[in-house]
Amino acid sequence: MSYLSIEFGLLFIAFFALYWGCYRSPKIQNLLLLVSSYLIVGSYSWQFALILFIYTCAIYLFSVMIAASDRHAKRWLFLGLCVSIVNLALFKYFDFFRYELQDLLNFFNLPILLPVITVLIPIGISFYTFHSVSYLVSVKKKELPVAKFWDFALFLSFFPSVIAGPINRAKDFLPQINITQPREILEPIRAFTLLILAVIKVYCLGGLISEHWVNPIFANPLEFSVIDLLVGLYAYAMQIYLNFSGYTDLVTGIALLLGFRLPINFNFPYLALNLRDFWARWHISLSRWIRDYIYIPLGGNRRGFIRTQINVMLAMLLSGLWHGAGINFIIWGGCHGIGIVALNIGDRYFGQGWVTARSPLVARLLTWHYICFTWLFFNCESLSDAVDYLTALMHNFLIEPHYAGAFLVICFIYFAYPMCKNFPEWFIIQLTKIPHCYLPMVFILILWLVIYIAPSGMPNFIYANF
Repeated sequence: MSYLSIEFGLLFIAFFALYWGCYRSPKIQNLLLLVSSYLIVGSYSWQFALILFIYTCAIYLFSVMIAASDRHAKRWLFLGLCVSIVNLALFKYFDFFRYELQDLLNFFNLPILLPVITVLIPIGISFYTFHSVSYLVSVKKKELPVAKFWDFALFLSFFPSVIAGPINRAKDFLPQINITQPREILEPIRAFTLLILAVIKVYCLGGLISEHWVNPIFANPLEFSVIDLLVGLYAYAMQIYLNFSGYTDLVTGIALLLGFRLPINFNFPYLALNLRDFWARWHISLSRWIRDYIYIPLGGNRRGFIRTQINVMLAMLLSGLWHGAGINFIIWGGCHGIGIVALNIGDRYFGQGWVTARSPLVARLLTWHYICFTWLFFNCESLSDAVDYLTALMHNFLIEPHYAGAFLVICFIYFAYPMCKNFPEWFIIQLTKIPHCYLPMVFILILWLVIYIAPSGMPNFIYANF
């Protein structure tokens, strides 16, 4: 069930009334959240809900053993992390590694045929795996005590963030679950503003860009000119940002209405002046998770310059693999790793921020174009599709462009983008000036206009696939 569907909206209104009807008892609210979260996961497949529950029981058992044994806490932590990784690898990467291993066996002419087993990827498995890792590590570091089982089950399954994030840290989110005082709706005007922004971004703008620019060009890149192909790359960069940040706005708004705060996940990433800056602004909860649980444990920047670059590459390659079980995602992560390593080398020999210091605009343009280049591998279904796109990009100079007007529009949007930085806060301020009795009519009018302009069909959340 899509969170943008009318069905979900009606069900959420009914749930919202029931939820806040029990505002005197956070325990009952937690129970309602837990049941609804499992029903949403189960709406995709009852097996997904069962897998989540079994996984929850296993990880909780490891957390109990970690807390109960000082001498063997590291051993239990290691075993718990192994279970998390094996569970994720089994469901998400089994087919990928089977195909790659079969190709390797065929290459060496070994008469071994690996069994074909269809493994469905449980919805949200990447995100609740990351949540569980943060919990185990926090228990080991004694940042928090072992949670009550049902509180921990809600932490892993919390429906606003289980499908596609943001990634919650146990030490920040569990205290919001385990409270005794009545909750309250947090920043209602901001919450409704985020819901409106989400609908505009995902349903309207992202849908129009995908339908008119991205899909036609990526479907057959060999037929389009270089200008058109650039439009395709720029448009996809805009689409994935609108789609994912819109989803984050949506679930953040829902969480605020339920009395919870989710971590910030975006901070105008296309204003970044370099790749490090980009990852400090894009999917912030993931980049910080990779930094804290992969990059720093590998040694971070504490073991010399060369080892630091190796750690960067490993972290970014794992980031690419996390996004999808395919060579294209590994290449995407590798491109970001190479870009950050090149940036580090430049800073070492030419000075910190040597491009930015000379021209922030040039630095931003270089970063934007490099990011758009990497999105090519992210969006293409196979490496051959990406090669076709690159081949057309390097040869189709003589084909007459079909999207020259779109190219100019995108250029305008790009240079106007910085002016949108304060728009959400400005919009919230304007809403506070309107009498509360008129606010529902304002929201309904905006939603009606968005739905009227938006293309038909229900848009997918891109990151729900990961």
